Amino acid sequence: MVEEIIIILLFGLAWGSFLNVVIFRLPLGMSLLKPPSSCPQCKKKIKFYDNIPFFSYLLLRGKCRTCETKIPFSYFLVEILTPLSFLLIYQKHSLSFFFFASCLFASAMIVLGFIDYYHQILPDEITLPCIVLALVYAPFRSDLNLTQALIGAVVGAGFLLFVYGAYYLFRKKEGLGMGDVTMMMLIGAYLGWQLTFFTLILASFVGAIVGVLFILFQKKDLQYSLPFGTFLAPAAYFAMLWGEPIIQAYLGLFRTS
Repeated sequence: MVEEIIIILLFGLAWGSFLNVVIFRLPLGMSLLKPPSSCPQCKKKIKFYDNIPFFSYLLLRGKCRTCETKIPFSYFLVEILTPLSFLLIYQKHSLSFFFFASCLFASAMIVLGFIDYYHQILPDEITLPCIVLALVYAPFRSDLNLTQALIGAVVGAGFLLFVYGAYYLFRKKEGLGMGDVTMMMLIGAYLGWQLTFFTLILASFVGAIVGVLFILFQKKDLQYSLPFGTFLAPAAYFAMLWGEPIIQAYLGLFRTS
């Protein structure tokens, strides 16, 4: 078990480094394979010993060795979140097929959450293939079948489409992007409709709190828009691991003995 944990952490660190490449390059239309990693400021190629996940950031104190430009803290954060998210999944599901599928889902959430934060987009290059994978995987699951996955996808996308249409009808402008809709379709296909609603409620609640804080302390007005995908991503991950017992505990309050 200890050996498995070490392997998961090491793989998670390496995979998190790759996710950083996706987060940085995909919105810019760059290749994920070339050119080799380099400093965005001075364009100096990063040596292998300065590209070790987690440790290089600490040793370099978050700066480029050549020009001392600050490396975004999000790089470090992604490299920490990825192995930790994998480890939490492992603790619940051990090394099962569901573990690997859940790690892929968690990776998609990390990439989408950070890209939406920085660019306010949710690339179809991530959401659409993952929707297909979630539906292909559904018949092999013990907790969800293909019909339930399809219902989850329709419910997730349909609810946000309704919100999108209602907001546009009354305000004559878009309140959500279509990327949010496809992201919810992905979440619904993987989690099913109950956990999808749980994700929406949790993300909306946290987003509302953050929005109020921005208004109070950052002097933003009510027209200020937050990237919803950045809240959907951690909410979906939370729902995947802990949503079911929370839902059951809530429903238990209404059951008669």
